[in-house]
Amino acid sequence: MSFVNICRDNTDPFYRYKMPLIQSKVEGRGNGIKTAIVNLDEVARALARPPSYVVKYFGYELGAQTTDKGGRYIVNGAHEASELQDCLDGFISKFVLCPSCKNPETEIQIKEKGVLQRDCKACGHISYLDPRHKLISFILKTVGTGKKGKKAATASAIASGQSITEIAANHTTSSSNAATDAAITENDDDDVLTKKIKAEAAALKQQEIEVADDDWAVDMSKEAIEARARELEGLSLGAENPEHARFNEFGEWLLQEGGEDKEELPSDIEIYKKIVELEISGQPETVQVLAQVLFNEDLIEQIDEHLGLLAKLINHDPENEKAFLGGLERYLGLENQDLIPALPKILMSVYDKDLISEEVIIEWGSKVSKKYVPKDVSKKVRKAAKSFVKWLQEADEESEDED
Repeated sequence: MSFVNICRDNTDPFYRYKMPLIQSKVEGRGNGIKTAIVNLDEVARALARPPSYVVKYFGYELGAQTTDKGGRYIVNGAHEASELQDCLDGFISKFVLCPSCKNPETEIQIKEKGVLQRDCKACGHISYLDPRHKLISFILKTVGTGKKGKKAATASAIASGQSITEIAANHTTSSSNAATDAAITENDDDDVLTKKIKAEAAALKQQEIEVADDDWAVDMSKEAIEARARELEGLSLGAENPEHARFNEFGEWLLQEGGEDKEELPSDIEIYKKIVELEISGQPETVQVLAQVLFNEDLIEQIDEHLGLLAKLINHDPENEKAFLGGLERYLGLENQDLIPALPKILMSVYDKDLISEEVIIEWGSKVSKKYVPKDVSKKVRKAAKSFVKWLQEADEESEDED
């Protein structure tokens, strides 16, 4: 029997989590044709999930009826083993792998009525399963009133023996964490997302609602920094607001420390200490500055690298979430327009990581605003984001229809 890595994206030959390849057998003919999965028990055992979960998932994804009779697992229709294996990758990503460390040592737990979470025994990360998937209802019926899972912990970056949470406890008062309704959709949904986008992307008409430019926004562009430097040298008139000056100082400190390519940035712990030192923790402008100066061309990978810091600062606060998107809008629209086409993937990443809620993304993506960038730039950014926003809106409608 051939074995492959449970996470097939991991090509390390010494990866210790293995599973047997799916073996299938097509039986019958005509309307009675069906596919028997010969070794589903062994595959499910390697994944530490009931085989009934897997066969039901196949049925939902392939649009076919399934049966489970005494260890004999049937999917109606003719399905090649390779097709089932690809489908299994989706199940593994959604219901097995930890989205943080990609380790399969996870348990599915009931957090509260109708909410399932994945508890990773390897890294301790707790993630929510997407409640819109039909398999969730099947699992809830199967498990019944099972053991409740622990509350999701705030991600923290560890360095010098201290976590961001520990530093915050020493310098700032703790604030209550808002409960999140946004469930995590795994990375392998890219194929499904692409299909949905291509199906009706052309039909989407961008709603343009003008938003008043009343709020001050942190400007970390090169021109703005140079202008502030001239003010400090007495070469121009106008006194900077002392409140704003702290955010500008923070952003310019990051840019100076990180170098031209932002590849030598301080550690997350050092960044957080600077935030505490400047007394700007918990401020939306702080998050906005980070979104402008923390990233370069490897933005999506860097979101993972700084996940602990970002989660700590954003903390499921809608104002912080909006500020983060505003900072990204400034960075993409004014500093790195080559990354604008990648915006759907960027939004998927921050949505997957539970940094930005579905509601905030939809609200932000549906309105053209002059708050952070000129109107024409805002239109360009929103246009790039509209496919992902439409996908979120359709998923909401499907969820309401199912309810």
